[in-house]
Amino acid sequence: MIKYISILLFLLITAFTTRESNFLYPTSWPKPNYDFSKNPIEKNKVNLGRVLFYDPILSENNSISCESCHSPYSAFTHIDHALSHGIYDSISTRNSPALMNLAWKKSFMWDGAINNLDMQALAPITHPLEMGSSIKKVVIKLQASKKYGQLYFQAYGDSIPTGEKTLKAISQFLLTLVSANSKYDKVIRGDEQFSPQEKNGYALFQKNCSSCHKEPLFTNDEFANNGLPENPTLKDKGRMHITLDSTDAYKFKIPTLRNIEYTYPYMHDGRFKKLSEVMNHYTSGIIQSKTLAPELKEKIKLTENEKVDLISFLLTLSDKEFVFNSKHTYPIEIISSVAKD
Repeated sequence: MIKYISILLFLLITAFTTRESNFLYPTSWPKPNYDFSKNPIEKNKVNLGRVLFYDPILSENNSISCESCHSPYSAFTHIDHALSHGIYDSISTRNSPALMNLAWKKSFMWDGAINNLDMQALAPITHPLEMGSSIKKVVIKLQASKKYGQLYFQAYGDSIPTGEKTLKAISQFLLTLVSANSKYDKVIRGDEQFSPQEKNGYALFQKNCSSCHKEPLFTNDEFANNGLPENPTLKDKGRMHITLDSTDAYKFKIPTLRNIEYTYPYMHDGRFKKLSEVMNHYTSGIIQSKTLAPELKEKIKLTENEKVDLISFLLTLSDKEFVFNSKHTYPIEIISSVAKD
């Protein structure tokens, strides 16, 4: 047992390093984009952010929490419907993005409307089809809570909640959602090997997918038109909604493929329920247009067996330790340690 623990600790130490304030990530990964100097990671602030993430107090009628659309067991997205649901049974206009490895992102939301993680929570809090509230209303409710008085004091040395403290605490929790220990990661570290099918799928991925879904994060964090026909109900033109530039029409944030096994349905509007449907789109469903990603101008050719092999590789991106990490789930141990309202 002692030998096993020593080996495990050695692997963890060699696989991860502290590059930012109390923030661990693989040594082979690029430097995060998030500015930790403005919001250094601290345990009590992470704890506060975690409690806030699971509390419907953030919504107008106390019925919707962040977790309502971002369940830890589906890699922090939802899987039971295509579009996000909000207060009073309202339905939003997009599928909720999975939340992981956010420290490396330069912008957020499918259209990149937010460019700072510390401001990101404002979007769902104020969206009328999601939480339908305001940060002012949220702070008033938090200030009336004895529980939060204690949590804010532990985090900031001041028991009075403010909008800035609240948003930065949520960011702290979100920053801890690092997924970096899938089978793929273990193969890269030399701890495991791909099966022949997975190895062939990896080669197919590198040939056909890697320019947009760049390793090791499996996204280049850019926007692209991937050839989807316009949703006739939503009429969503993506990035163009933000930039008002016609060259951005139908461009959406390129999502990470990490934990893709858990994050269905796929695409910005959740139109595909299965990875096989995604494969069929890229081989036979792409709509040609002026803004189509250059990488997709030429048809992707995959046999049925190759599609299976590619999916087999994508399943190696599943990080079960991340998805089932108790440090990310409902914070009963934190809540039980503070005074009840």
